[in-house]
Amino acid sequence: MSKRGGKKGKSLSSTGEAFANNALSGLSGLGEGLPSAPSPKEEPSLAAPPATKPRFPNKLVVRMEKKGRRGKTVTRISGVPTKELATLCKEMKKAFGCGAVVEEQDLVLLGDLVQRAVSWFEKAGASKIGRGT
Repeated sequence: MSKRGGKKGKSLSSTGEAFANNALSGLSGLGEGLPSAPSPKEEPSLAAPPATKPRFPNKLVVRMEKKGRRGKTVTRISGVPTKELATLCKEMKKAFGCGAVVEEQDLVLLGDLVQRAVSWFEKAGASKIGRGT
């Protein structure tokens, strides 16, 4: 019982049936004209499509910097294609759990992540990777 003395919830009619007005009763025949769900054979595969062009055709240079950053260490990655900069920045932020920003034509990761970045690029399919100091 609530504080006001009334019953909570909806009441049933005297015969024990629910209300005669059912908002969803008009939807019962609408599903007949819809197309069926695609069969499992038609689902797209989750495997990556064969790459015709490598994602990183240029040589990548991964180096650590401190100069001009008040002693803070950053990892600068040069040689990334311009079209890939924004998406790569987002991917690497998630992969490393660090901050990242695009400066001019380079990708800058906050922290000393040279070793991790090189191994990440190797796994991503980059063939030419240089390490700077």
